[in-house]
Amino acid sequence: MTQKKQIHLAAHFPGVNNTTVWSDPASGSHIEFESFRHFAQSAERGLFDFLFLAEGLRLREQGGKIYDLDVMGRPDNVSILQAMAAVTSHIGLAGTVNSTFNEPLDVARKLASLDFLSGGRAAWNVVTSWDEFTGENFRRGGYLPKEKRYLRAQEMLDVAKQLWDTDGGEFDIHTDQFDITGRFPVPRSPQGHPVIIQAGDSEEGREFAAASADAIFTRHAEKQAGMEFYADVKGRLAAHGRRHEDLKILPAATFVLGDTEDEAAENARQVQYQQVSPATAIAFAEQVWNRDLSDVDPDGPVPSFDPKTEDDVDSGGHISKGRASVRQYRDPVATAREWRELGEAKGWSLREVVIAKNGRHTFVGTPQRVADTIDDFVQSNASDGFVLVPHITPGGMDPFVDQVVPLLQEKGSFRTSYEGTTLRENLGLAPVRALSQS
Repeated sequence: MTQKKQIHLAAHFPGVNNTTVWSDPASGSHIEFESFRHFAQSAERGLFDFLFLAEGLRLREQGGKIYDLDVMGRPDNVSILQAMAAVTSHIGLAGTVNSTFNEPLDVARKLASLDFLSGGRAAWNVVTSWDEFTGENFRRGGYLPKEKRYLRAQEMLDVAKQLWDTDGGEFDIHTDQFDITGRFPVPRSPQGHPVIIQAGDSEEGREFAAASADAIFTRHAEKQAGMEFYADVKGRLAAHGRRHEDLKILPAATFVLGDTEDEAAENARQVQYQQVSPATAIAFAEQVWNRDLSDVDPDGPVPSFDPKTEDDVDSGGHISKGRASVRQYRDPVATAREWRELGEAKGWSLREVVIAKNGRHTFVGTPQRVADTIDDFVQSNASDGFVLVPHITPGGMDPFVDQVVPLLQEKGSFRTSYEGTTLRENLGLAPVRALSQS
């Protein structure tokens, strides 16, 4: 019998964004060690491929004040992952480390060290920063335009790979952005080099992933959109001398379970309203309108007036700083018009429109329905699996591990034990060859 395509799962530690329901009594700390330990060990019990940590380099602001509805202030990723290596045995340890504000030798040294400490379970999610606001914390206030950020990211990754391949030896590297000579202080790590993850779906991001990444973390979790993204990115691999199986495509998604379909739907509705409080709805709307909307009723209609345009924005910039959602509103006037039309067509309030437009993709249903849907998406090449983020810290992944994972195993599309000792082996990726052997 032909073996079914195997599902790959990652667990995204929540703790930033309104995805997390902080008002729930079960919600715990997002910075205490016990939260990370519980979350990592739960995901490992569920045989997930890796634990994923996002990065926060500056506290976000709304209207010039710390945005207290969107909890921020994450500890350093590599430090957390080093601690997780001591309390887990198999699960991969993936951390986001920015390529714009770090130097390649320091990043390569830390990640190679993590790969050693964990016995070959390290992964690097390579991101470029997109906003000047965050950049003010670094590089003496300097910042890089978009095209140079991706150029730096590619060069930084290339340089890091060269450093890892020196096996503790000498290096003499000269690129447009890096001019370094010396001896790398860490020998070749168990995986050769950490697994490389890339997040994002811009044209530059897709090419970067096709050329250099082992996995891509994407927002295309709807089936049709996922299939189109999957075909596009996988289709780019051959041009870079890579195989279809050399890149895993893992969209972000969350889940809500219930004993019946009706109960799951009601649970999902309650979670959505907890995630988007009236104040959060106004905050999201201000990111589109780029003005103070504190006098707007979130349970009333979508504002009838237009947002500030680029021509209206003064030198103070956007009312919301550090929020990735701002950049998705490339045409705020068109977005406002779309929101108004949706509200009028559905009879929805501003808050209900925000819920509809800003929610993550959510698998809703009984455990059997969720298992069936995830399996269908993967077998249909809408993805190779998912990066799941629950709405509760730290125990939010437990219901999925206890109720959905066994059903995926019964289908024959999810492992019943870890296949390898390294993350690269468990993801089904080919061993790393030194650049000198390529």
